[in-house]
Amino acid sequence: MNKSRVWKYGDNIDTDVIIPARYLNTSSKEELAEHCMEDLDKTFAKEVKEGDIIVSGENFGCGSSREHAPIAIKASGISLIIAKSFARIFYRNAINIGLAILEHPYLSDETSKNDEIEYDLSTGIVKNLTTGKEYKCSEYPKEIQKIVDKGGLINYTRDKITNKG
Repeated sequence: MNKSRVWKYGDNIDTDVIIPARYLNTSSKEELAEHCMEDLDKTFAKEVKEGDIIVSGENFGCGSSREHAPIAIKASGISLIIAKSFARIFYRNAINIGLAILEHPYLSDETSKNDEIEYDLSTGIVKNLTTGKEYKCSEYPKEIQKIVDKGGLINYTRDKITNKG
């Protein structure tokens, strides 16, 4: 089980809010992390800590298909995003870079900023230690979990090729 502090956001958090378009000319993960969420939450990039999580509502990651958004979030130190739902391209981009994401229909309604969350990705069990509530989130299929565990699709593929030879 991992323990984490919550950053809470609402519905329809789009990729332009996650990483504003004015920063898309860089591929530096560190620079992207410095500007993550800055148009939505000026405190995020300065105060986020390694292992924190984001809890959000419907349609997280909507907007463009840019990979910069999940890269910025992961590089900022976020270990997990739990949302009611994700835009499909964001969902896939997150898996491709090894950013853990879980879906739950009402966990975000019962969670506040700075709540302490404990989670186990292998079971999908999430416990809000602040409220005492426990949730069962949608689990990944085993192969998808392996991609996330390896840190993304490139590492997963590299490992499969290396282990075959």
